[in-house]
Amino acid sequence: MANMLANIFGKSPVRPLEKHMELVYRCAKKLRPFVNAVIKRDLKRMAEVRSQIEALEHEADNLKKEIRLHMPKSLFMPVPREDLLELLLVQDKIANRTKDVSGVIIGRKMKIPKQIAPQFLEFVDRNIDAAKQARKSVRELDELFTAGFKGAEVSLVADLIEELDRIETHTDEQQTILRSAVSEIEKTLDPIDAIFLYEVIQLTGEIADMAERVGRRLELLLS
Repeated sequence: MANMLANIFGKSPVRPLEKHMELVYRCAKKLRPFVNAVIKRDLKRMAEVRSQIEALEHEADNLKKEIRLHMPKSLFMPVPREDLLELLLVQDKIANRTKDVSGVIIGRKMKIPKQIAPQFLEFVDRNIDAAKQARKSVRELDELFTAGFKGAEVSLVADLIEELDRIETHTDEQQTILRSAVSEIEKTLDPIDAIFLYEVIQLTGEIADMAERVGRRLELLLS
């Protein structure tokens, strides 16, 4: 791993961050089939996808550690090393939140009430959209680096970040509506189940929040 990273860093200090973001997005994307299995009460499929989420989160975490360990301390490049490491940490939290959501659901043997299941799936999908847009933005890092974080590439990334902001705002609106829908059926739920359902909604929404933070970190690199 160290030799591989050294070779990659030699060509581009930002390419490992793109690889990490790819793993993070693949992890977040697994939340869709996981939640679908939860709604269908397909326990075998739930366990299978949960294992996939754990494996991808673990792989992303290991790569994060290797990047932090082997990123050269004095890079001749237009952005500080510390800013790239901050971006890396925020990226990693997207995978962490995905693992958290699946972990709470599995650990509590939770069910998604059928009254809110379609809304919840839409909410999950939009949070995954945010992670996808963050990945799309991070994919431009190599071109930005080559261009010295100047020129037309900066405008392209700024547009991608703007779209990421719109997606995150939409997830906020969805979360408000979803929490309201839960409150309407709250009396039919076990009180503890209701508490954890709100927590799962909150954790899911944090996937888009973390994706937006990726955008904020990229903006700092552009400034």
